[in-house]
Amino acid sequence: MFLPGLLCDATLWRSQIDGLADIIAPSIADLTLDSSVEDMAARALAAAPPVFSLVALSMGGYVAFEIMRQAPERVSRLALLATGAAADDEQRTAARRRGVESLKLGRFMGVTVRMLPQLIHPSRVESELGETVMAMAQRVGGEAFLRQQEAIANRPDSRPTLHDITVPVMVCVGDSDVLTPLPASREIHAGIAGSSLHIFKDCGHLPAMERPDEVNALLRAWLRVEMPR
Repeated sequence: MFLPGLLCDATLWRSQIDGLADIIAPSIADLTLDSSVEDMAARALAAAPPVFSLVALSMGGYVAFEIMRQAPERVSRLALLATGAAADDEQRTAARRRGVESLKLGRFMGVTVRMLPQLIHPSRVESELGETVMAMAQRVGGEAFLRQQEAIANRPDSRPTLHDITVPVMVCVGDSDVLTPLPASREIHAGIAGSSLHIFKDCGHLPAMERPDEVNALLRAWLRVEMPR
């Protein structure tokens, strides 16, 4: 099961779905309908098979941690890309709330060209990838964005439960990720015994789209990790 990030849809994982088609039966959770990570996780679990591997990016990672709290026995392994375990601090929560209130009074702009450097490496801003990211955000839309921001702002701190995760875990992050920078991934890696950490070179917040071949190779190897007995 793949969990998208904020303002992302199935396009985020298109390269993984295609590149791993010979070894996976993929599903992509819909994280646009709920305004809490608890409800997002419950909806994803309701649509999932009894046991599954879980791949998550950014906001999807927050939902993945909640899935590990609600039904850890159903997850066979976990891959966390460009995410963090800590809750928002007061300053970031306040900024989200201001953005939500502003959107309620205005028009949803999605991801603008000015915002792209926060999501992808500067070398890719003026590229087809930039256009794809902006189009993806527009498809998700303003109403879903409001729900997602509410869920993110109110998510719990997952750091205290990291040590409870015992399945094979791979943590990945871009070296140029400004939204969930390297220290956030290092914290997860340190908190989950036996986890691995991979850093993508010249990559921003969306490695699944920026470094698809590298991500696919990592996921292929991760899917072959022997399960603990």
